[in-house]
Amino acid sequence: MIPLHELLSRIQWDTEFGRGEFWIGYLDHARGELVHVPLKEVRHDPDSHFCFDVTDEEGIAHSVPYHRVKEVWKDGALIWQRLH
Repeated sequence: MIPLHELLSRIQWDTEFGRGEFWIGYLDHARGELVHVPLKEVRHDPDSHFCFDVTDEEGIAHSVPYHRVKEVWKDGALIWQRLH
């Protein structure tokens, strides 16, 4: 399995592979469950290699460390999963 940062770079820069609908699933400690969000709604600072921001249903932005990402989906198919 490739590292998450390599997969995200491929989605961004490989135009053929990057076509489609991507979702990420991350562990939300407050909810105690995986939360799935469209990748297009994820905001990241190119200078930050630690976390990204997502906005919840109430409009509140949250910073999520990349190590809490557990899954990546493309067009409804699981393409990446952190095993631990």
